[in-house]
Amino acid sequence: MRRRALAPGAVALALGLALTACGSDGSDDAPDLKVEGAFIPAPASGSMAAGFFLVHNSGGTDTLSSVDSPIAGQVTLHSTEGGVMKEQKSFAVPADGELDFERGGNHLMFENLKHLPKEGDKVSVTLHFSKAGAVTVSFPVKAATYNPTSHASDASH
Repeated sequence: MRRRALAPGAVALALGLALTACGSDGSDDAPDLKVEGAFIPAPASGSMAAGFFLVHNSGGTDTLSSVDSPIAGQVTLHSTEGGVMKEQKSFAVPADGELDFERGGNHLMFENLKHLPKEGDKVSVTLHFSKAGAVTVSFPVKAATYNPTSHASDASH
């Protein structure tokens, strides 16, 4: 009889611990974002430029939903897989993880440039996150061939 009385209590305790563990993955926590290594390679000509950066997140999940900049009529989000570029509506920012925009992968496209940015310029870019809100970052314009081996702390908010 005593064994039966303990069983419901043990089940309730185990269930409570399991539910607590499910909530501790950081997904319900507020995101804690830091943007680093932002840059735009100087475009040679035309009305488009690309942008790259790294988002570190030491909090809960978030989503990069849009980007804008006074230098462009429109800024779009793109992924590249197998050499094929595809426009994306948003990008997930994982809890306690990173979202990387790098050459050959995810990147921004600055379209309908209002003027051609030159090496040494700094371009203001606002990243819009669903939870963290707007984060404005200064993107330095680097040489057209610039390709960091890893994102450095060239720009952060």
